[in-house]
Amino acid sequence: MRDGKCTKHFPKKFVDKIMIDEEGFPQYKRRDNVVSVEKNGVPLDNRFVVPYNARLYKAHINVEYCNQHKSIKYLFKYVNKGEDRVIAAFYSNGNQDGQVNDVDEIKITPSVERLSFHLPGEQSIVFRDDEPIDSVVQRNSHRISMFLAWFEANKKYPEAKLLTYSDFPSQFTYKSDSQEWTPRKHGSSIGRLFYVPLGSGELYYMRILLNICKGATSYQDIRTIDGILYPTFKDVCYSLGLLDDDKEYIDGIIEPSSWGSAIFLRHLFITLLFSNSLTNPQLVWQKT
Repeated sequence: MRDGKCTKHFPKKFVDKIMIDEEGFPQYKRRDNVVSVEKNGVPLDNRFVVPYNARLYKAHINVEYCNQHKSIKYLFKYVNKGEDRVIAAFYSNGNQDGQVNDVDEIKITPSVERLSFHLPGEQSIVFRDDEPIDSVVQRNSHRISMFLAWFEANKKYPEAKLLTYSDFPSQFTYKSDSQEWTPRKHGSSIGRLFYVPLGSGELYYMRILLNICKGATSYQDIRTIDGILYPTFKDVCYSLGLLDDDKEYIDGIIEPSSWGSAIFLRHLFITLLFSNSLTNPQLVWQKT
């Protein structure tokens, strides 16, 4: 609890069936069956239940069902990492004489820097729900985000122009108090961009470009290729050949068109739209 509220957002809402929200996370079914128990004088119903797997409950393992191809692809990408994987070292907390030493149980090297990014004018601002809006605006009026500070560092340091945003922590360190990137004096760190689902639109396509773009000093630089300023990040991805051509989906509609009914084909196309699998739905529509 923090300030009288649950940090995990309990109690949840009653839900008639399991649904997937816009971020791809499951909203579990919670029956409103008027059944409750009392604990420490507090009545608890299905809104307070933490989802768990009964067979694994004693092992303290939380289980999530990956029902979308994006989730599975995301997980396997991290399972099959290359040489930049994080190494965890375990140490004993005692010596031969039985004396206990004050040492860290786990030392992780190298450290991982989570890199935030955002579209123009959409940086996140954290504030309490009971905080006056005037003070929130005044406090953040001159605040520079980690991502915008990357633009400024590319203007200031010539060596920064040789690095992508995800490679930046390997040679630079971010100081949150001064809101700036400065050259790293020692050590190293791995940069990891925040995950963005395909359905996020332009933010998803900008994330793709941040993996290859170097030395950008503005959003316009990210959307500029060979001197051509493209109107959207998605258009840039297409020009660089970074997106799939949806050929497998086009073939998947053309093949049953010789025997399937019109309503069947329409339902098939709608299913593909809901699955968020199509890179360019308009192109698939025109081709089929």
